Amino acid sequence: MLTGDIGPLRTAHWELPLYHSDFEETDMSAMLKITLPDGSVREVAPGTTPADIAASIGPGLAKAAIAARVDGELRDIGRPLDSDAQLALITSRDEADALELARHDFAHVLAEAVQALFPGTQITFGPATDDGFYYDVMAPASRGPFTLDDLPAIEEKMREIIKADKPLRREVWSREQLIAKWQADGETFKAEWAKELPEGEELTVYWSGDDWLDMCRGPHLPSTGKLDPQAFKLMRVAGAYWRGDQKNAQLTRIYGTGWLNKKQLNEHLHRLEEAAKRDHRKLGQEMNLFHLQQEAHGSVFWHPKGFVMWRELEAYMRRAVDEGGYKEVKTPQVMDARQWEQSGHWGKYRENMFVIPDEVPNTEDEGDIISGDAEWMALKPMNCPAHVLIFKQGIKSYRDLPLRIYENGCCHRNEPHGALHGLMRVRQFTQDDAHIFCREDQIVDEVKKFCALADRVYKDFGFTYSIKLALRPEMRFGTDAQWDQAEGELRDAVAAAGLATDEYGWEELSGEGAFYAPKLEWHLTDAIGRTWQVGTIQSDRVLPERLDASYVGEDGEKHRPVMLHRAIFGSYERFIGILIEHFAGKVPLWLAPVQAVVATIVSDADEYALKVVEKLKAAGIRTEIDLRNEKINYKIREHSLAKVPNLLVVGKREAEEGKVALRVLGADQPQQIMTLDEAVVALAKQAKAPDMQ
Repeated sequence: MLTGDIGPLRTAHWELPLYHSDFEETDMSAMLKITLPDGSVREVAPGTTPADIAASIGPGLAKAAIAARVDGELRDIGRPLDSDAQLALITSRDEADALELARHDFAHVLAEAVQALFPGTQITFGPATDDGFYYDVMAPASRGPFTLDDLPAIEEKMREIIKADKPLRREVWSREQLIAKWQADGETFKAEWAKELPEGEELTVYWSGDDWLDMCRGPHLPSTGKLDPQAFKLMRVAGAYWRGDQKNAQLTRIYGTGWLNKKQLNEHLHRLEEAAKRDHRKLGQEMNLFHLQQEAHGSVFWHPKGFVMWRELEAYMRRAVDEGGYKEVKTPQVMDARQWEQSGHWGKYRENMFVIPDEVPNTEDEGDIISGDAEWMALKPMNCPAHVLIFKQGIKSYRDLPLRIYENGCCHRNEPHGALHGLMRVRQFTQDDAHIFCREDQIVDEVKKFCALADRVYKDFGFTYSIKLALRPEMRFGTDAQWDQAEGELRDAVAAAGLATDEYGWEELSGEGAFYAPKLEWHLTDAIGRTWQVGTIQSDRVLPERLDASYVGEDGEKHRPVMLHRAIFGSYERFIGILIEHFAGKVPLWLAPVQAVVATIVSDADEYALKVVEKLKAAGIRTEIDLRNEKINYKIREHSLAKVPNLLVVGKREAEEGKVALRVLGADQPQQIMTLDEAVVALAKQAKAPDMQ
């Protein structure tokens, strides 16, 4: 772990030295006023560091403090203070900040270790990631790119650097100094980057001891020894291009995972093992649910068993939206590009759209819809503009609102090849999509109703969740006043629903809204602690205005409706992938493609097995039969691998007594002997969807 952790910080009574040799001559007017988290204000001399302040409180805090927040900015613990400030000392108990620092430092230690082991290696950049770090490097010309075989030696060298407890020291350099340094060291990538830095900007480097440095904005831990040498692991290597451009030199990216202590690392590695076992691509193949192949890269081939799951989810969601007062529609896959231009998607989302000219254009400018001979069309990446066109058919009155339009809408997005991932990231997908057209005074109530519906759905699947509010991005449509109003309405609705609490992980995410609206996001937590962002609702005044949607108000005048974009599954593909991994393939019985298999021990039981299947199917249970001339243990293993929830084993005795031996997948009890009628009643009850029970 990061060394020196202590208990809660107490700052009520302590005195700081003034850091002047002669107290009598100290200019009190030059003293800095430093405000601590408890509200107390202390006066210190300019040049005092947060480390000095920690030391003045006590040796425990001096050892534990690893960084500081100065006016909200994370800084090195040893960086001098030069103005009045709000100060909070950071220890390893501040896990988010501590992890960010540790991972940043692990990346630097990785680069130092690689250069120490392989002289002539060029380094580029290495950021922290959500669960670790990486660094892009170029191996010396004398050898090929780094491989997995190199990682153990690099890890050992990293531990050596950490145990050396090398101080991490910040210095400010000029642009010219940086360029000269990198050129002298043969670091062509760093030199290229340094030449593009603006003149006059404060540029910083960090020394690791006295013999290695890197260009970096920081902050860093006080020394390498603050890292736990047993809390990281190098995971893999991959190719990467300098500055992400395939026209540039190819580098090696070395990935690692880094944590505060060995326990956290082991927990993470265990989660990775569990995730590998639950991988929906692997289980999808074993369960014969779907496959993907190059001929339709980014789209899914659903097999009969997989499509059973799809249909059950679709039916479940239809019942939910019917009950919620939605009207289902179906809209075209291909729409004129002028429609997308008017909606704003052509300008903001064009690179993610599949565009179709009706003939080869005569212009080189594909972004110009009008020029050339082509009539540009586009596969829809989302359903909202089409739903506005349905709303605009006929005159709408204030009495018609709210109007809730629902569609299982198939959409296409031109996702980058490298971003595609099984069912989780595809190019063709179907959304459980709906748009609520409502009056201003109906917004909070409609969002509150949606919160209740989403809560019911997620709980039916056994998920817990947190809710986030994604606020306005830098690039957006609409006025600040519109965004203020929309963000406020979503806050009010969540508060009215009782969900804007720590229990639901309420958080506001700056800059992460859509270009046309802020949005509430539902983040599900799965069985192994991972989170998945699925459902959303967005409060949009931009699209109704751009597409000229209106209704006649009580005053007889035209008014703009507000458009609430909402989804719960997000997409069927991704939600099925999440369900497969959450349940490790052992999905709830109502979703299982095959709910029961009747397997015989001997051929003498074949006739009785057929009777069992007939009764189960008559009760609405999806059932298959296994009459193969195989040993029963072989059959049990095979159907368990396919994640069949219930196996009804019958032999000569069961046939004579009208019973079955019921084996439930994953149950503690190996099997239960019961009458056929008892088994049918029990399974039929369990096989009902949660909203049908």
